[in-house]
Amino acid sequence: MAAEKKSTKSTAGQGSRAEEPRRVGLGPEQRSAAIEALKERELDVLVVGGGIVGAGSALDAVTRGLSTGILEARDWASGTSSRSSKLVHGGIRYLEQLDFRLVREALIERGLLLQRLAPHLVKPVRFLYPLNRPVFERFYIGAGMMLYDIFSYTGGRPPGVPHHRHLSKRQVQRAIPSLRNNAFVGGLTYYDAQVDDARYVASLVRTAASYGAHAASRVRVEGFLKVGQRVVGVKAHDLETGEHFEVRAKQVVNATGVWTDDTQALVGERGQFKVRASKGIHLVVPRDRFQSNMGLLLRTEKSVLFVIPWGRHWLIGTTDTDWDLDKAHPAATAADIDYLLEHVNKILAVPLTRDDVEGVYAGLRPLLAGESDQTSKLSREHIVTHSVPGLVVVAGGKWTTYRVMAKDAVDAAVDALDGKIPKSATENISLVGAEGYQAAWNKRAKIARAFDVHPARIEHLLNRYGTLADEVLDLIRERPELGEPLPGADDYLGAEVVYAATHEGALHLDDVLARRTRISIEAWDRGVSAAPVAAKLLGDALGWDAARVQKETDLYLERVKAERASQEQPDDVSADRVRLEAPEVGEA
Repeated sequence: MAAEKKSTKSTAGQGSRAEEPRRVGLGPEQRSAAIEALKERELDVLVVGGGIVGAGSALDAVTRGLSTGILEARDWASGTSSRSSKLVHGGIRYLEQLDFRLVREALIERGLLLQRLAPHLVKPVRFLYPLNRPVFERFYIGAGMMLYDIFSYTGGRPPGVPHHRHLSKRQVQRAIPSLRNNAFVGGLTYYDAQVDDARYVASLVRTAASYGAHAASRVRVEGFLKVGQRVVGVKAHDLETGEHFEVRAKQVVNATGVWTDDTQALVGERGQFKVRASKGIHLVVPRDRFQSNMGLLLRTEKSVLFVIPWGRHWLIGTTDTDWDLDKAHPAATAADIDYLLEHVNKILAVPLTRDDVEGVYAGLRPLLAGESDQTSKLSREHIVTHSVPGLVVVAGGKWTTYRVMAKDAVDAAVDALDGKIPKSATENISLVGAEGYQAAWNKRAKIARAFDVHPARIEHLLNRYGTLADEVLDLIRERPELGEPLPGADDYLGAEVVYAATHEGALHLDDVLARRTRISIEAWDRGVSAAPVAAKLLGDALGWDAARVQKETDLYLERVKAERASQEQPDDVSADRVRLEAPEVGEA
């Protein structure tokens, strides 16, 4: 926090870990400087794709001492990486598929994220698995959860969460009074972790920039530069200004997720594998719709269903269906929503209805295509390959194992570079805001008094920004009106909108309401009330005139209207058509 700020000179980009990174932001000035730097000299590594794997790859490369750039066609985490179940988990259902290696790898990463890399963003969450049969099921599921506990240990370090426990029927009733009495005979509880996925990605990009990576969002790669068969860079298009320019790099990393095949097509070569998109949707309902002090893990005929505590809300998901329509804006249908409600209502005493649903979001999993026709059966493993000289492709995988995927991708790039390059260091590199977080949390009451802010607000800010919360509080100190909550979104302050623009790379209203905050899925009106106020604050920070402020507001309102209408459609094709009636944000 404020008392702990350091004045350190960064050695980013030079391979040194002697000092902490600078506190740098991703504001408009930094974006312009990054683009100029990308034009001027050949990089060691250029990453294409600003989701969790791309951002992780940029941090991995730059902290090895490599000159690094990262480009994203839209906003950071605007694709799959902001539309997950918000879980950092081993994937307990993969135990049943005997995929022990994947589960163990993911659980080790879960422990790292919880305890070392991002304790301000990644938090433990407790789940109940209700039992329907008293003996065999308890033994079978209990054995799986024991393996889950065992796999989460590595190098003698504890997992950062408690072990699983067996509960009687009476204990389950006390913990979750809202369950139907005949829906269970007992239960088991276990822990995983959760994260605001979009905020994590923005923090990851900012961390990479703090070490010297050149990061620019809203820059679309529209082709590759080649010398013979070798890729030596990309043709880029700045969607904010309309400028076209080239970026040269010794190695390019394609980390574009569900767009992997499209990006590969720009090389003029077929990739060595194909990525299939699987749609998963989630519902957001108020926390008071049923009583429970933990989340739920439920079996369905196809997979599993999670009911996840999320602040003052529950997240309910997910589905798993093939998707071959628009990748940028996957749409949830009425059938998707009814499917989730039907399954969760099987165990609730008072069923949920469509009227209880505050928000809905849909995302696409990038799955490695295989022989199975069912996306739920496709691999969650990842693949890294040098498809053509100079171009590394990383695809597949799980959100939780992004750091391993990034390490493997940069390892492949390093193999083609001259000289001795250090090994990955990201296992020991915390995200910005993590250093000193526990100490700041312990004195949150003092911080609240110092800034004359309610302690609950300080907790909210610490759990979103870590020790960088003092930068948000400084804005409120300078402009007290920024301490007011946004209309229809009491959890978020005006200062957070300004900070999103000046420090976190938000360039449009949609960036703020859908990703820097989660107002688009948490507010009853999906952010309609907050939009004009947030647009004005964003405009003041980014130098917009009144016409631009109104345009941004109108674009967001059209997005909300299209999303709501798409969720009334019976099938994917009609939902996709209705969703695409809203104009695209951010093209010059």
